[in-house]
Amino acid sequence: MENEQAVITIQDLHRQFGKTDAVKGISLEVKRGRCYGFFGRNGAGKTTTIKCLLNLLRPSRGSVRLFGMDPQKEEVATKSRLAYVPDQVAVYPWMSVAQYFEYLASFRTQWNRELQDNLLLRFELQPQAKAESLSKGQKMQMALIAALCPEPELLILDEPTSGLDPLIRKEFIEVVIGAYQESDPENRTVLVSTHLITEFEGLIDEFTILDQGKIIFSAMTEQARSKFGRFRARFPNQPPTIKSQQIVTQKQDGRNVEFLTYGDLTNLRQEVAQHAAEETQEEALTLEEIFLLTAKEHSRYDLNSN
Repeated sequence: MENEQAVITIQDLHRQFGKTDAVKGISLEVKRGRCYGFFGRNGAGKTTTIKCLLNLLRPSRGSVRLFGMDPQKEEVATKSRLAYVPDQVAVYPWMSVAQYFEYLASFRTQWNRELQDNLLLRFELQPQAKAESLSKGQKMQMALIAALCPEPELLILDEPTSGLDPLIRKEFIEVVIGAYQESDPENRTVLVSTHLITEFEGLIDEFTILDQGKIIFSAMTEQARSKFGRFRARFPNQPPTIKSQQIVTQKQDGRNVEFLTYGDLTNLRQEVAQHAAEETQEEALTLEEIFLLTAKEHSRYDLNSN
């Protein structure tokens, strides 16, 4: 690992709650300038890991580092360089939107008011509106805007689409993360934890998938797309039985067969060709499809082996 380039370093992290192991030996590294996806179903251990990073929970074993520092020992130094948006946003109900931003800005040495005003206008949040009158989605929008205004080096988002209107959440996330990273792409880093991945398609550079507190798959996005694929074949008669090691799942519809695959497809192509397939088609899987396939099939296949 090149720790000098790492904004986040996690080594053999364990976190227990009584007899329950919420996190079981996680190790990963997030390099500067990356948008890093932290994927998993509810209860996979994503939020627990993030809370250990932020010193909201203490690791049972292992270590976490932010900017090369121990967040337990250097909490102010680490938190002054990041912004965090949890899945549940707490706002004083009597505060207006403008007062909320003034309150948060008072804790920061830097606050981009032009960015604040532009995003409030774009997403139609009224500065004088009281927090108690806002929907859950509007409060999340407000928290996401507030996370950008200090222009932090690291942005940590935990289920940031929670409560957002489906019609605007993809646009909002693209605007938020896009505006944040484009202003200083080599130094702006994002860790986004979610089980709803579609909104982040095209933004994620690298990702890790958790299941039951363990890492089941990690990869650069482009590497993952080159390994996971969909292979369709149409045969002149009843489809033959094909047992290529690259097949993870398959389904048949008449003379058509669809394989979800992992790894080099040379052997599969040859086997299909031997059975005189009339037509074949190959395409990469989306990140969401990779997540769903991996989460479902990792116990039967070693998807990190190829």
